[in-house]
Amino acid sequence: MEVNRHIFSSWSRLLRLCRVSLFILLWFQLPVNGQDPVKKYTIKDGKMLIELGKGMSPAALDTFLEQFNLKGLGFHQFFQTRSADSLHQQGWRVEQTNSGQTMFSKPLMPVGSVNNPLDRMILAGKENQSSSLFPAINRGITYGYNRFRNKNAFPEKDSVVTFYLRNASQARQVFLAGSFNAWAPAQHAMTRTDSGWIARVALVPGKHWYKFVVDGNWVVDPDNQLRENDGSGNVNSVFFKTNTLFRLPSFQNAKRVFLAGSFNNWRERDLPLVKTSRGWELPLFLAQGTHIYKFIVDGQWYHDTVNPETVPDGHGGYNSLLRLGTPRVFRLDGFPNAQEVFLAGDFNHWRDFELRMKKTPTGWELPYTIGPGNYAYKFKVDGKWVLDPANPLKVGNPEGTGNSFLIVSPNHTFRLKNHGKAKAAYVAGDFNNWDPTALRMTREGEDWVFQVHLPVGKNRYKFFVDGEWIIDPSNKLWEQNEYNTGNSIIWVENQ
Repeated sequence: MEVNRHIFSSWSRLLRLCRVSLFILLWFQLPVNGQDPVKKYTIKDGKMLIELGKGMSPAALDTFLEQFNLKGLGFHQFFQTRSADSLHQQGWRVEQTNSGQTMFSKPLMPVGSVNNPLDRMILAGKENQSSSLFPAINRGITYGYNRFRNKNAFPEKDSVVTFYLRNASQARQVFLAGSFNAWAPAQHAMTRTDSGWIARVALVPGKHWYKFVVDGNWVVDPDNQLRENDGSGNVNSVFFKTNTLFRLPSFQNAKRVFLAGSFNNWRERDLPLVKTSRGWELPLFLAQGTHIYKFIVDGQWYHDTVNPETVPDGHGGYNSLLRLGTPRVFRLDGFPNAQEVFLAGDFNHWRDFELRMKKTPTGWELPYTIGPGNYAYKFKVDGKWVLDPANPLKVGNPEGTGNSFLIVSPNHTFRLKNHGKAKAAYVAGDFNNWDPTALRMTREGEDWVFQVHLPVGKNRYKFFVDGEWIIDPSNKLWEQNEYNTGNSIIWVENQ
């Protein structure tokens, strides 16, 4: 079996921060001048409300869309055709008032019921300065593959994917919209062919939502079996831009071949390979990190005999090993008389027989690839667990002995403001099992700061200051807890 890794050159596109821009402008510019074409701005009950007067001229509409960076989101289409499909896809609700005005409403992000990642806005930290319209809807997934009927997966070449809509021969105009272009309904025009419509889009590896806009109507891909609700009532087609090709060149007479590994919790019949003239193949998206796997050929398990990297499987055999990303070197100084040292942690499900470290003149080391995240780990020296003496970060464990704690690629900075008189401050939350004294913050003037990697979605947290729990005084988002003391909340966009 041969594993081909596709290395893609980075590409950049100018993405519009429509929702963030609109929120900021609404927040700081209320009230507006009476001559503005928008009759009324309000923020009420966690919603953004825009009321437009009837009879608005095209010039006034253009001014409004330009001012609030709303071009390409479907407002023009609504006023021209009275069709609200595009706006609904963006999460807007359109209503008529008793006075004949048009009211547009869209939730802000103050409560945990807003699940659409396109609607989330991080209201604290440096994330506000980057695009919230991410290129892939990965949501912490570790793998993904495509399932189409009546046609093959979209062809890919040099990071460019050719989307294809079969038939629709009677359509006058078809556009492609998705998470990769902020759901702009008229940005990617598709080209008519003799058997359908095509459009080419550069994508990064990962999961992408999309739909076709056929003569103004939003439709899912009828040939794509992967569909997903985005949390706002919209069902979208799902496409995975793959980055790994699993190939088994032998077993031409086999009836069925499956792939199983750590990335899919070793489910045996989850990932079927497709028979080709060269053997068996399966393109897959895999997240950064180290993955172990095997093939199941007509019910029999086989490791990859072509891939030289293997680890013990715990049953006298071997699992094949695949690394995606830059390895991190784990080091343990000392222990010159140890016979064997292993590394184990969250990243390999604490399999303490799997990652044998190599002896060096100064101790022991092992290069190991892990993706962004927070990880508990330890070393096992001749059967005894040892904390990492070079790492001051620790988290608790059920045994009460603690684990070393590693933060890879932090994506958020917690800041406790105006507590310069505090002797010690810590941050704790879902991301470290609420250990109150594991993550000690650093004093920065009158503030305390700490960088951590937060998973996608809702994260609850608090500060532990001089022995007392407090919610974040600078964050207005919070929810009640079982102790009636509240927890602060931060929403994290897709990685």
